[in-house]
Amino acid sequence: MLRRARKTPLWRQTQGLNLGSDTPTLVLGIETTCDETAAAVVERQPDGSGRILSNIVRSQIDEHAPFGGVVPEIAARAHVDLLDGLIEHAMTEAGIGFAELDGVAAAAGPGLIGGVIVGLTTAKAIAMVHNTPLLAVNHLEAHALTPRLTVPLAFPYCLFLASGGHTQIVAVLGVGNYVRIGTTVDDAMGEAFDKVAKMLDLPYPGGPQVERAAATGDATRFAFPRPMLGRRDANFSLSGLKTAVRNEASRLIPLEPQDISDLCASFQAAVLESTADRIKVGLRLFHEQFGPPRALVAAGGVAANLAIRGALQDIAARAQTTLIVPPPSLCTDNGAMIAWAGAERLALGLVDKMEAAPRARWKLDETTQTPAKFANTRARH
Repeated sequence: MLRRARKTPLWRQTQGLNLGSDTPTLVLGIETTCDETAAAVVERQPDGSGRILSNIVRSQIDEHAPFGGVVPEIAARAHVDLLDGLIEHAMTEAGIGFAELDGVAAAAGPGLIGGVIVGLTTAKAIAMVHNTPLLAVNHLEAHALTPRLTVPLAFPYCLFLASGGHTQIVAVLGVGNYVRIGTTVDDAMGEAFDKVAKMLDLPYPGGPQVERAAATGDATRFAFPRPMLGRRDANFSLSGLKTAVRNEASRLIPLEPQDISDLCASFQAAVLESTADRIKVGLRLFHEQFGPPRALVAAGGVAANLAIRGALQDIAARAQTTLIVPPPSLCTDNGAMIAWAGAERLALGLVDKMEAAPRARWKLDETTQTPAKFANTRARH
């Protein structure tokens, strides 16, 4: 049974986009950039508030676990096998038909190109068949805008984006308007957690395993370095810290369970102290350039780490700003964040042509004029 009867989507009623209408918009979102296959439907109200009508995620952990990491070919095949069923599930749970959609959004990058192609091609097919606007969403922009789906939040705000592939501090000035203040010069934070887990022979996915082991460890046992501490820029570096963990682990072989816990606790403590320093600098640079941020926002899979959340809470309190972290299910990859980013762009008339290309690399701020002050913080990759 359909959730409600809407004879004609808003955009067709007006032969375009009616930003002043009191009718909510419905957007289907598709996420296939890595090892989660996801589809969701969100509803955006004219006042900018949102509601998740469905959010279906199928993790591929079991498929990749034997390899200790994501295998791109396996991920792409799994997306092909799973995506149609997940979209059907999401539409049924939302209680709508395809003819009621105001837009179809898909993550067009950055990510594993095989998976990105699967999701974007599927979105194009749906958009073409039902004559519905296509929204080719930057996966990073979806993370950046997710908090506006969960709470009332005005621009500008400071984003700390930390995931398996990205670690950035970004000034979010508006939809499609971003300035990168700091970034990692080597490993992303999630990548570092995963690599430490792998060297300690912890199960995949490694990040949550490191957090779990750290809870029973002695964080003072190993004096690991605090990378970039005290620097005037807001960049991160985690490669040297990861190497320090490897050296200590090699020295202790064979590792006892307590050794592993202590290594994880000491590693996580170093990450927390370094992160606190980097974000403190990032908030200062934000304030100097754009004034006080409306909030400090954390997004990406690493934001689900409870120890990191606690550290961020302290940082926000000292900076006299509010910390906003979406629920854990919206920090990791999901379809709702893609649908919401699509809905935000749709409200501004930012739709895409069918020629929109999938992209393995896609900087969040590449179309935004970057002040010279932050020119040296652009990512190397």
